[in-house]
Amino acid sequence: MLNLHDTEIAFKGRTNVELNRSFVLFKMMGYPSLVKYGKGIMRWAFRMHLPIKGLIKKTLYKQFCGGENIEECKAVVDEMYDKYKVGTILDYSAEGQANDDSFETSKNEVLATIKLAKGNSKIPFTVFKITGLARFELLVKVQSGEELSADEKEEFTKVRARIELICKTAHENKVRIFLDAEETWIQKVIDSIAEEMIEKYNKEQAIVYNTIQLYRNDRITYLKDQIENAREKGYCLGLKLVRGAYMEKERKRAEVNAYPSTINANKEETDRLFNKAVTICVENLDAVNICAGTHNESSCLHLVHMIKQKGIKVADERVFFAQLYGMSNHISFNLAAAGYNVVKYVPYGPVEKLVPYLIRRAKENTSIAGQTGRELKLIMAEKKRRKA
Repeated sequence: MLNLHDTEIAFKGRTNVELNRSFVLFKMMGYPSLVKYGKGIMRWAFRMHLPIKGLIKKTLYKQFCGGENIEECKAVVDEMYDKYKVGTILDYSAEGQANDDSFETSKNEVLATIKLAKGNSKIPFTVFKITGLARFELLVKVQSGEELSADEKEEFTKVRARIELICKTAHENKVRIFLDAEETWIQKVIDSIAEEMIEKYNKEQAIVYNTIQLYRNDRITYLKDQIENAREKGYCLGLKLVRGAYMEKERKRAEVNAYPSTINANKEETDRLFNKAVTICVENLDAVNICAGTHNESSCLHLVHMIKQKGIKVADERVFFAQLYGMSNHISFNLAAAGYNVVKYVPYGPVEKLVPYLIRRAKENTSIAGQTGRELKLIMAEKKRRKA
């Protein structure tokens, strides 16, 4: 029987020193004030050219990131697959200036990850965010239907060309690629482009995957419509299911602008809709391939149950689980040990440019009742097991 709390499997690749380092790190993340002021302190230290890069790289960065470039990530890719049979999604997560140079850099990084993933079972997916290739304000203007200036039209043409090149390259190399979801006020643009790329490049198999955020109360209808469209038009729908990442921002904007929020009223409803989406997808695997991106144990077990109930092979390539690197290893590694398809998002990029990402991960782990408490309990259980 599958046991997600088997710490021997979850931490078998970690030495006692590494285990203790993670314990101290998650313990520190249990202090909200430390996390709250950490981002400002780190940015100030980089601005003052203080020698903190080495400290960050050995702590937060090492826990949650693969390296500063693709070459540095290769050791992580090999370790996860060779020790755990867990695949990698290399995610260039540097947050720089929103200009053509940074967009071209992001595009080239995505193309490089596709090249590395070609024919490589250790890297089953690649990924990109459209805001890594386009100005946020431009996408807002496009979605709102405002008239674009001549320069903006040219700018948006460049954006579409970047996306087209990435998806075309993924298709030519038979490499699956995710388009990440973002805020609702640009998501319609993202959905529209994703749907176009899916219809164009998923004729033979699922190559391009759109992302559905189930903390939105309108996504089940959208999911059903997309499955119906896939059947009618004869392509394979690729979807990544997640709960969502912009709840506070979404609710605040809805309140300020006096429009109904599409975000669920509570976590229980989001959990219910996520599991419902999983059920719908598994019941329609003839038309859709899915990746369940979740750190929720109950949702993972629900998908396991659905796979068994429908008589689907555990290693069926139409179904994957995904978690972030450095978090929920007990879920990832125990699922993989049981034969399920599992991948880890492995962010990479220059240390100073990944500070916003690291702070977000720290914030997610702040609540002792939540992620941090779970990680600490598992680490303590493994330390106790090793002493026995």
